[in-house]
Amino acid sequence: MDANNRPRQLDSPVVARLIKVGSRLNTMVYRATGGRLGNTWRVGAALHKPVPVCLLTTTGRKTGKPRTAPLLYLRDGENFVVVASQGGLAHHPAWYLNLRADPAVTIEVGRDRHELLARTADEAERARLWPKLVDVYADFDTYDAWTEREIPVVICEPATD
Repeated sequence: MDANNRPRQLDSPVVARLIKVGSRLNTMVYRATGGRLGNTWRVGAALHKPVPVCLLTTTGRKTGKPRTAPLLYLRDGENFVVVASQGGLAHHPAWYLNLRADPAVTIEVGRDRHELLARTADEAERARLWPKLVDVYADFDTYDAWTEREIPVVICEPATD
């Protein structure tokens, strides 16, 4: 992908719909197979270097219902790190808005479920994690170049009592 040439069709409602449908299908296949299928992303920079996929479940800020999104992730100690890039679209993904309203999330990796609290990385954490995320999936840098918003890096960590 070319960071200097943002696709014109990226803002099309068709692209948003394709992302939504693709996410739902990936979630269904992932759950039906216990993560044997749908557990890696193999598009763009990941074509030859697959990236692991988890399922992140948030609580809908408007509906109160569980909402699940398949996301690329990075392990950072006991934390899971995800990126609210949405392919470089101009607005934050719904899952990110949901976790800002209610930080209690569930992450599934295979059949393992992790109950976590999500928060946006602060400036220093983002500076430390961003190069690691780009190493996992180089297209994050391209997405960053395609949008004027700062793409949030989200840290999902075990709750401390």
